[in-house]
Amino acid sequence: MRTVRLRAALPALAGAALLTGTLLSTPAQAAGGVSIYHVWFDSPGTDNRSNASLNAEWVQIRNTSGTAVSLSGWILKDAAGHRYVFPDVRIGAGKYMKIHTGRGSDTASDKYQGRRAYVWNNDRDTATLTRASGARVDSCSWTTRDPSDTYC
Repeated sequence: MRTVRLRAALPALAGAALLTGTLLSTPAQAAGGVSIYHVWFDSPGTDNRSNASLNAEWVQIRNTSGTAVSLSGWILKDAAGHRYVFPDVRIGAGKYMKIHTGRGSDTASDKYQGRRAYVWNNDRDTATLTRASGARVDSCSWTTRDPSDTYC
């Protein structure tokens, strides 16, 4: 009798394992489709630390899922450990959001770190996006072979 129950349960278990593997196959998918999309690490012109120059350095994330995702407490950081902690915000379904280095007024599509110095290194760096728990969602790296920006 035990063998019959086990054989009956195996297809259901295999289906659940397949579904779980399909739905959670990458960190970005596990996070509801949020990923790093584009990084502009070398702002155009002279690096003079003006607010305009600082805000021309940014990381763009996107939400490829069909639902909004809360970013409250999520962290965007560089290899040196400079951190931007997202406030209580959501990124809409299918939407993009830029996180600028300098100061400005936050909108639904643009957030500002409020820094007075550059974060992203021009020669090489890594942008990492993590959940509030510290679980890695996505990362994007570049080197000098990328002229000023990179798509991830």
